Amino acid sequence: MICTLGDLLLDVVVRLEGPIAADTDTYGRTRVGPGGQAANVAAWTAALGGRTRFIGKRANDSAGAMLADELRRRGVDLAGPVEDAGTGTVVSVATPDGQRTMLTDRGIAPELAPDELEASWLDGCEWLHIAGYSLVRSPIREAALAAAALAPRVSVDLSSTAAIEAAGVDDFRALLDRIRPQVVFANADEAALVGEVETETFVLKRGADGIVISGARYDARPAELVDTTGAGDALAAGFLLGGPELGLDAAARCVATMGAFPQ
Repeated sequence: MICTLGDLLLDVVVRLEGPIAADTDTYGRTRVGPGGQAANVAAWTAALGGRTRFIGKRANDSAGAMLADELRRRGVDLAGPVEDAGTGTVVSVATPDGQRTMLTDRGIAPELAPDELEASWLDGCEWLHIAGYSLVRSPIREAALAAAALAPRVSVDLSSTAAIEAAGVDDFRALLDRIRPQVVFANADEAALVGEVETETFVLKRGADGIVISGARYDARPAELVDTTGAGDALAAGFLLGGPELGLDAAARCVATMGAFPQ
């Protein structure tokens, strides 16, 4: 069982055909569906044959109900408090060269408080995967720390240089020291920003150049690049389930389609 803690959001992916044209139309393709880093990892875990549970605060408005139903349909167990409204949205804009930026409104997800956390949500959990976004705002930060204390093994994805800088690099590092995750995932910019992390396994994500683990390089799988959204989350799910080879397989499958969820 892989449990994930973080956000369940409405994910709007926009793949542009060219540069944004000011004050007129810019053409491209769009896809709308579930997203949020923790939800992505849970969905990919289920798609790869693993048991999984998403832990987070979510809303029961029309968008939130649709997202929850989609996760359940994919075989993901859901745990966490439910409010009447407040589903967040992330708009991911991808350019033809494979670059992307995200416009993020996390809604009520960061409001998960430690006194709302139930120990039973971690029953059967072999791994707790914490999105770095869950460590940069209170009260979900304290909820993540409490959950990590209950889990036998913890992995953390550093998630975002912007989020880490907003929270304070030193404070973020102090949180990692408290959690002592067995696995840490990071891209090159995140790794350079945070510096050396105390962990058993550091997975450096290098995009089309694959990953590096303890000096060992693993090549990315050949894939047609359509959209990089969620590729790191697919990698994390596969890695926790079956190691680097399964992680790279999942990442290649992800980038060949639009959106962060498995197709």
